[in-house]
Amino acid sequence: MSWRPQYRSSKFRNVYGKAASREHCFDGIPITKNVHDNHFCAVNARYLAIVTESAGGGSFLVIPLEQTGRIEPNYPKVCGHQGNVLDIKWNPFIENIIASCSEDTSVRIWEIPEGGLKRNMTEAVLELYGHSRRVGIVEWHPTTNNILFSAGYDYKVLIWNLDIGEPVKMIDCHADVILCMSFNTDGSLLATTCKDKRLRVLEPRSGRVLQEASCKNHRVNRVVFLGSTKRLLTTGVSRWNTRQIALWDQEDLSMPLIEEEIDGLSGLLFPFYDADTHMLYLAGKGDGNIRYYEIGSEKPYLSYLMEFRSPAPQKGLGVMPKHGLDVSACEVFRFYKLITLKGLIEPISMIVPRRSETYQEDIYPMTPGTEPALTPDEWLSGVNRDPILMSLKEGYKRNSKIVFKAPVREKKSVVVNGIDLLENVPPRTENELLRMFFRQQDEIRRLKDELSQKDIRIRQLQLELKNFRNSPKNN
Repeated sequence: MSWRPQYRSSKFRNVYGKAASREHCFDGIPITKNVHDNHFCAVNARYLAIVTESAGGGSFLVIPLEQTGRIEPNYPKVCGHQGNVLDIKWNPFIENIIASCSEDTSVRIWEIPEGGLKRNMTEAVLELYGHSRRVGIVEWHPTTNNILFSAGYDYKVLIWNLDIGEPVKMIDCHADVILCMSFNTDGSLLATTCKDKRLRVLEPRSGRVLQEASCKNHRVNRVVFLGSTKRLLTTGVSRWNTRQIALWDQEDLSMPLIEEEIDGLSGLLFPFYDADTHMLYLAGKGDGNIRYYEIGSEKPYLSYLMEFRSPAPQKGLGVMPKHGLDVSACEVFRFYKLITLKGLIEPISMIVPRRSETYQEDIYPMTPGTEPALTPDEWLSGVNRDPILMSLKEGYKRNSKIVFKAPVREKKSVVVNGIDLLENVPPRTENELLRMFFRQQDEIRRLKDELSQKDIRIRQLQLELKNFRNSPKNN
């Protein structure tokens, strides 16, 4: 039998990336130079939030999406944290509510006023204290309103019920720093990667580890659930220090289904999955390319489509929710690329080329909308429910009527699983002590500079007074 090449039929094989023109970018933004492995960017259908450089604490900008172009240096900031901001995430159901976490060990909830900020915001509607080390990741539950997850450098994951403003569960199964968290479609499972080189699938309400993989050959960094396919995809590094991806069955993590080497670069690979189109995007930190693949249900599972190339390296990427896309242009995904060297945020649209200008139902199926499927009490009692879907036809969007109400509570101990999180503080690490020492030295230098400036001013005034008294007019 003669050999014949195999061709795949796919409606997404010609998807291409289109970068926005300069006037539709956000320019003049002092993007943070922090080396923490996060995106430092969050976007929804109304606002773009970016973590920025700031002195004496942490801050981030919140810019309405229509306000493109150059951003003024004195543009108002959200600046209530006492340490660097490490992660920010928009509430999926209330578009003006954003969560942030910081090196100051706190998680804070902010309510952005209608139309954006007019002055610096320093007061959060809710401050959450429970971690004893800096907090590196925050994630909102995908189907339940007011349930927030946070992972800290104390190796713990806390589940917060924002209706009462307190943690209701602590997951304490990790032996090192948690690198990434990802939920399945209905939020009943949580996948985590950890610095201890283990991939875990957890039942978040009980904290029970359902599956665990020891990834010695494939050192995992990032993980993402592939929609409702019961599969996971991880990015990491092979034993030869090449960037690598692996596909796993969530019910059996003994061996990956496939492993594929990407390249020999050193930057972290960020995975993004679109459950509506079954497309996977891989973007490397520090390089300007975005590769995209199509995920199938049968071998080889992963089919390479194309690559968006750019000479400008990316520090992180924000992703627009589906209901914020331009369906008239057949846009199926949109990134917001952080270019630190230029102080620029560049939108990149992934477009399916179609000649027809009518609504393309085959590339826009029903998608998770802006209404929660569960209340916090329902989810905590053990109920699971798929997300409430919405149609994108004719730009349809159902406005959520949910309003965030911060609970009124007194400062008290935080007891979870019988442990007072604020009293049982582990000893500080050497790095934390060094950071405290350098901050104190900087503060001492600043106070000395202020005193020397005041001394110089006093001498100037004394000299002026002496000259005034000795002047001929006064004699």
